[in-house]
Amino acid sequence: MTEWFRDWFDQDYAAIYAARGPEEAGTAVAMALSRAPGLASGPVLDLACGSGRHLAALRRTNGEAFGLDLSRDLLAMAPEELRPWLLRGDMRRLPIRAGSLSGICMWFTPFGYFSDEQNRALLAALRGLLRPGGVLLLDYLNAAQVRATLVKEDEAVHHGLRVVSRRSLEDKRIVKRMVLTRLETGDTRRVTESVRLYEPCELVAMARECGLELSGEAGDYQGGAFDAASSPRWIGFLRRNEVDWGQ
Repeated sequence: MTEWFRDWFDQDYAAIYAARGPEEAGTAVAMALSRAPGLASGPVLDLACGSGRHLAALRRTNGEAFGLDLSRDLLAMAPEELRPWLLRGDMRRLPIRAGSLSGICMWFTPFGYFSDEQNRALLAALRGLLRPGGVLLLDYLNAAQVRATLVKEDEAVHHGLRVVSRRSLEDKRIVKRMVLTRLETGDTRRVTESVRLYEPCELVAMARECGLELSGEAGDYQGGAFDAASSPRWIGFLRRNEVDWGQ
């Protein structure tokens, strides 16, 4: 499986998803703080933070929150005041001391990029970074709705960029292949997004195997109840067991 994410998260990505801005992030973070008050204090990692829209909202409440992302381009787009609180790195090799975090947030589907084995290993590793009782927030796709509403092909223009997207379900993954054309120059490039499509019950079972228990869930950024038939998201609050894993 190619590591598509290494070359994709750049200025073109930011242009395509520009509608997801600070207001949406503020709503999501406020909901998270109401459901998991422990995120309001202590070291909290915004993992795959991008340009920091959720981190900026979280730091208004929690001055110990910090972010990490693999993309140099997205990190460079972060506001100047966030720069001291940003790290660059691969989520599979995090430079963070075990048991040091009160929380980890993964906003806007940064989970499921890897193989099943690597995804499970990532959950186990994140669990190990949390303090007992610490919370992992997992903002993920609603698999049932993705399947029911899949648009196989569409075209749109974002900030001078024409995007032709083709979507398919392949080997339990949702795959989106895009052809990007810059209207000013005619230059084109091809990019891919590929995410393992887990049902919520599969995520909960995988988390439990890694020492994380579901303490709550939501179906949208406003905190609505999760409904498999209609919710746009599955947002799980996974709490580290108080006892050491394996006991």
